[in-house]
Amino acid sequence: MTDLDPRTPVLVGVGQTIERIDDADYVGLSPVDLAARAARAALADTGADPAALAALVDVVAATRQFESSTPLTAVPFGRSTNVPRSIAQRVGADPARAILEIGGGQSPQRLVTELAGEIAAGRADVVLVAGGEAMSTHRHLAGPGQPDWSEDPGGQLEDRGYGLRGMVTRRSLVHGLHEIAGIYALGDNARRAARGETRDEYAASIGELFAPFTRVAAANPYAVAPTEIAAGDLMAVDERNRMIVAPYTRLVVSRDLVNQGAAVVLTSVATAERLGIDRERWVFLHGHCDLREQDFYDRPDLASAPTQPVAVHAALGMAGMALDDVDFLDLYSCFPFAVSQLLDGLGLEPDDPRGFTLTGGLPFFGGPGNNYSLHAIAEVVARTRAEPGTVGVVSANGGTLSKVSVGVYSTDPAPWRAGEDDLLQAAVDGRPRVPLDDQPADGWATVETWTVRHGRSGRTGLVVGRTAEGRRFVAAGVPGDDELVDWLEGDLEPVGQRLFVRATGPANRVTLTRERMDELVPRAPVGWREAYDHVVVRRDAAGAVVEVDVPGTPSAEGHHELAAVLDAFEADPSALVLVLHLPDGLTGEPDHLPRSGWAGLTARRVTKPVVAAVGGDALGGGLEALLACPFVVLEDHAVLALDQVARGRLAENGGLVRMPRLVPPRVATELAVTGRRVEAVEAVALGLANRVVPAGDAGTVARAWADDLAALPPHAVRSTLAVLAEAAAEPDLLAAVRRPRQAYDDALLGE
Repeated sequence: MTDLDPRTPVLVGVGQTIERIDDADYVGLSPVDLAARAARAALADTGADPAALAALVDVVAATRQFESSTPLTAVPFGRSTNVPRSIAQRVGADPARAILEIGGGQSPQRLVTELAGEIAAGRADVVLVAGGEAMSTHRHLAGPGQPDWSEDPGGQLEDRGYGLRGMVTRRSLVHGLHEIAGIYALGDNARRAARGETRDEYAASIGELFAPFTRVAAANPYAVAPTEIAAGDLMAVDERNRMIVAPYTRLVVSRDLVNQGAAVVLTSVATAERLGIDRERWVFLHGHCDLREQDFYDRPDLASAPTQPVAVHAALGMAGMALDDVDFLDLYSCFPFAVSQLLDGLGLEPDDPRGFTLTGGLPFFGGPGNNYSLHAIAEVVARTRAEPGTVGVVSANGGTLSKVSVGVYSTDPAPWRAGEDDLLQAAVDGRPRVPLDDQPADGWATVETWTVRHGRSGRTGLVVGRTAEGRRFVAAGVPGDDELVDWLEGDLEPVGQRLFVRATGPANRVTLTRERMDELVPRAPVGWREAYDHVVVRRDAAGAVVEVDVPGTPSAEGHHELAAVLDAFEADPSALVLVLHLPDGLTGEPDHLPRSGWAGLTARRVTKPVVAAVGGDALGGGLEALLACPFVVLEDHAVLALDQVARGRLAENGGLVRMPRLVPPRVATELAVTGRRVEAVEAVALGLANRVVPAGDAGTVARAWADDLAALPPHAVRSTLAVLAEAAAEPDLLAAVRRPRQAYDDALLGE
């Protein structure tokens, strides 16, 4: 080993722990306590004096616990404000640097790779990576007398954030895909269809894939479910093994009710020698790769995640190895699709004698949140130590096969090698993406993949499909539509078949026929109604001017009614101008919107004059709706603000697009980012509104203005609005002036 750089990183200690609620010595350890217990075991595993080694630790990195992995997660028992330093304090360390990694199952391997590189660069010397979860205890001790796990150790913290981009999307949530299992089920059903297998054949293959995992878990003292289960029993649906999302039963999905912790210690070769750590305990990272896959709905083939095998081959190539050189494999196994698609990409057979797990896998060993692969690394270290010269591979996955981190391990000495992840990532990013349509037009579409979610309230069909134009959409069945669910779970293969799709505001819906859609989700005919529930509509005798009163803050249903009014207005040739009376302004955060957006305006091309008479504040989406109106009258006390950023949101309804077209770019940036409140007089000066009038006069002034507009030749008004809308998007002024336009020809033909 004399030819190794003294700064070469080496793993010298690993530790794992588990606490079962039915153990005699169960005390209900917190996630930090479990991580610290594993960290103490890892320090002791080095063979050096644990206290002396802990004092040398200069970096402690922690995987992100589930309770801090999203901004919406409940924290019933409290939590540490600085998890890595809480772990450090428990083991007697005082690191210069504390890191809380982003979420995702890739994070343990990603941290080991990154911090090994820091050691090689001389920026770190002794590193502790640890994590723990106590989700089983969370449930067990919920209620009166629950513990308080709050603590504030203080000190520096590099909190890297949630890391949820591409993992949590509104597209999934509004259609009921709240659990990530549903996304993986979509992948498995796409894969089954591509392979031409029947449901029974595919279910049997899942059981045969995971049955060997249960044998490994049964022999693992740290496993949550150390019981061997036959292949047929894994997929047999009964009261104890209910269907979760087709084709997954409870037994083959990641088991997150666990109390587990794991940790590893890394240092440099020089420090390991100085501390007298036995070389038989040294394990080297021969190869590594960290990549990000395309987001799930962007992928051309939903039956695969091609970046995963690319990362494995890249890590092996760095090590100068091939798959045949590998003795041990641990492939991330949160759901069957995570394993099967990787076997496809690597060309491995499901009965490969090496097996695909060292722990027992997430459904059987346990899925301790983002920390699972730290247990896998601990196992591969133990295996390669027990058989010197062997090679182990850990492939860790985060999100919906979104992030992949791979490590190649062996006791054989190896220098630190930098990878070419940037070049590989550029190739991934350059792959074609499928065009998406979140609000497909009514019509027939083709099923790409599907699943059925089995919940306490019943079954829900979920579909990913393609419109006739080839655009991909997500849709859900109408609640209670057993006809669709029975068809999806029936004998006919749904993939490649036709369904009828309709955008309904909060979600897209699919049914077997158009008639069924009209029955379950009737599309209101475009036209004026005799009465409205949430707005008041008035028309003069000639019908040229339509006045709409919007009292108070409109509900989601009020927004849908406004959309219906605007649809009728656009379709009625006798209706020339619409006055939108907003005596209380326009505010609120409706939980869903019509297809045409806020107030039925923001996602609509307005082709006739709409005059907004605003008697109160217009904030957030309310201002976005006003920006879509050609004419705005403000009472002098009204205030406007695009204030979403202050609430951690974005102006998603056109405000960020329309604002810089109406006001100078620097002003638009200021208003959009700071949410500064703009009073009525300034709003007119900036161009956000047309007129300011005394309090109580907006309606009268707007109506008079509407009468003037209605007296103008309607074809000329509409053509003018059309040209203005087109020209706003054209950067070349002279070309825009010279370009022939249909509107000019239409004006010649008008009466």
